[in-house]
Amino acid sequence: MIPISAMSAESSDPAFILARPYRTVIARGVGRVFESAQEAATTLRRGEVTHVVGALPFVPGAPVALWSPESVSVRDTGYLPATPAQPEFEFDAALPEPEEHVRRVGEAVALLRDPEHPVRKVVLARSIRARSAHAARPVEILDRLVSTDPMGNGFLVDLSTAGGRFAGRHLIGSSPEILVRRDGDEVLSHPLAGSARRDLGDDQADRKIAETLLGSAKDQHEHRYVVDQVTEVLRDRCTEVTTPTPELTSTPEMWHLGTPITATVRADGPSALELAAALHPTPAICGTPTATAAQLIADLEGERGFYAGAVGWCDAEGNGEWMVSIRCAELAADGHSLLAHAGGGIVAESDPAAELAETTAKFQRILRPLGISLPVTVA
Repeated sequence: MIPISAMSAESSDPAFILARPYRTVIARGVGRVFESAQEAATTLRRGEVTHVVGALPFVPGAPVALWSPESVSVRDTGYLPATPAQPEFEFDAALPEPEEHVRRVGEAVALLRDPEHPVRKVVLARSIRARSAHAARPVEILDRLVSTDPMGNGFLVDLSTAGGRFAGRHLIGSSPEILVRRDGDEVLSHPLAGSARRDLGDDQADRKIAETLLGSAKDQHEHRYVVDQVTEVLRDRCTEVTTPTPELTSTPEMWHLGTPITATVRADGPSALELAAALHPTPAICGTPTATAAQLIADLEGERGFYAGAVGWCDAEGNGEWMVSIRCAELAADGHSLLAHAGGGIVAESDPAAELAETTAKFQRILRPLGISLPVTVA
């Protein structure tokens, strides 16, 4: 069993929180620790534990952060953040520098335009590191993110059970993307792919941006890869799968193309965790074909850890919800360093400069609530 000294049951702060507009899940303490999603799902099916919470990494097969909590609260209300002082972080570094990200995107576009290359879409990301003279508590950062999100979305996961460099580290974010949710026999997956930065200073211009996104052949192309794969996975495991046409979804910073895909599952059918493991990683955060795109990401970008993985919970009845871990940052064990992530889907029609600007816009979901300003040379 993995040492979990960093996740003491006596800690005053929860080790896991998933905040949604209609439900809040808060877990404390650590019971049984799992080494894979399959082990966790099997243990739930046997009734040996009542709940599993935690996070899946970007790369399937890498160490997971999944455990059965000693206590869990599931409330059918939104999360009520406290009003702590804003954590004081300042920009430290761009990883990689913007020019390097543009170069990587350009290299990917060149490959995607090669008819002999197997990859049709790949998602590339970059990171921003910020530092604070004062140690920040994970829940303080979560409270800032939730309180500044109109939908009240947020998540917090202690990554310690993954072991190694993740001991004491937390993944904190405000994701708008539902990988999968199961309530009884009802299943929903709401993938987002295809994005545009909003203009909140001009309603007419903002609406024009949304309409342009909805009519964009490039973004519809990117979105289609995701919808097709999610639909195929659900059809293999569920019945009555319904895939509507893409619609607009908004966050405070971005417009997205989204498709709410619904399905029906038998009572003894796959649990929310099993569905999440089957769906992840989708082309929305990896690419297509999955394995080849993941290798291209590793070659161009390096190791992602839990960014672009999934965060969520599941109970012994199979109910639960898993969000794609985007719009997030990893807080160091000492609370002094924060690493935020943002990415974008790259297809043959992508423009590298526009892709850089898209990541800058997506960073704001994390940086703006924490008062972190990007230098002009980075943005």
